[in-house]
Amino acid sequence: MWMSTFSRLALPALQRSSSATACQALRACRRPGQAASPLPSCPASMQLRGQQTLGSASLPLARHSVRNVRALDEKRMMEVEWEDGGHSLYPFTWLRDNCQCPLCTLGSAQARSLLMSDLDIHTGVDVVEVTNDNKVSVAWPDQHTSVFDAEWLKKRCFSVAARRALKEELFLNEQYYWDSKLRVPTADYQEVLRDDKAALDWLLALRRVGVVHLKGAPAEQGVVARLAERIGYLRLTFYGHTWQVQDKRMANNVAYTSGKLSPHTDYPALHFAPGVQLLHCISDAEEGGESEMVDGFHMAELLQREDPEAFGTLTSAHVDFTDMGIDYCEFMLQAKKCIIEVDADGRVVRINYNNATRDSVLDLPVHQVQPFYRALRAFVDIINRGENMVTYKMIPGDVLTFDNWRLLHGRRSYRSRPDGSRHLEGAYLDWDEVMSRLRILRSSVHGNI
Repeated sequence: MWMSTFSRLALPALQRSSSATACQALRACRRPGQAASPLPSCPASMQLRGQQTLGSASLPLARHSVRNVRALDEKRMMEVEWEDGGHSLYPFTWLRDNCQCPLCTLGSAQARSLLMSDLDIHTGVDVVEVTNDNKVSVAWPDQHTSVFDAEWLKKRCFSVAARRALKEELFLNEQYYWDSKLRVPTADYQEVLRDDKAALDWLLALRRVGVVHLKGAPAEQGVVARLAERIGYLRLTFYGHTWQVQDKRMANNVAYTSGKLSPHTDYPALHFAPGVQLLHCISDAEEGGESEMVDGFHMAELLQREDPEAFGTLTSAHVDFTDMGIDYCEFMLQAKKCIIEVDADGRVVRINYNNATRDSVLDLPVHQVQPFYRALRAFVDIINRGENMVTYKMIPGDVLTFDNWRLLHGRRSYRSRPDGSRHLEGAYLDWDEVMSRLRILRSSVHGNI
């Protein structure tokens, strides 16, 4: 299986279960901000199921035991001393807010029953102690008692390292950047449908690398719908639950022509663009039609490094996108997006760029118009560099699955066969449902981590 390092903690486990093919593919990827460098050699002694997909090694679970607890009344915190010598601090208010007893938490839904209006945010504690079964008991001034499992507490430690680890476990934000040397991870379509481990590997690769090629699907409509059902449900848009990419007369989208499509993300005209795209090849072109894709996050990193001013412009200027027509129903969309979207920490989280639907409306002061065009052209020039672009030809039965918030995808012009046009069927998913299924599969395959 195609493997990748997940994090500094996961690297040893992944190396133990990776194949030689995996390591070759990994060498085309790297973490953001990390210079390309040789990766550790990977043993080829273990051949895993599937093709070249991203494997998911389970992290070893360390059981944590409590040595001692004490109340720090002046700080209004409880300190836990662990058997390994570490210490964790937990504010009294947070502990009372997260009491796990049946009165405070609805266990069947893992949802809080305690109302914020009933929470004493200035509460103290009467007694804290370690129980005989190594849990932590807290007696409150109102005679209520809370009991916390040691593992539950350890996972929610407020240290920087613990919060970072839990964030990564929940959201898998650590991704691996690539260029034209990427060997696209592949997996078997039928195996993904029937096997939880294969499905987990697929979704982990999709999250980390941004693209996975599924092979062996039937060359018929309905494949993307069955794949979406493996996750949850299809994202309905104005083009329907699924949509047919063919050259059409009076096309209501540039994708429905045989012309070249420049690298783009889909649907920036929606305020919440679909997160994942599925594209299934039912029939290919007689000539041309090769697909192209670029790692948009890596391109944004290169722009920031080479032209910080342009990066600043594209992360701050709100650009209008529009889309209108009739398909599933009549639509007239309008949205404002930064072409490169960053979070509060400055990390790139989304690329919003489709030149076809970029509006003629440009809501910028006139003196900022030329700098905007300069910045956009600098970004597009980086995207179009040959060393950054992966080109491939889909054949009937191939399903390309990719991160629409990250990848820019395009297509070369083509000529259809005399007996039928090039035909792809597409569909969308949202990242919320994909991550939900990933967590469920991870729990099923490896147990709760």
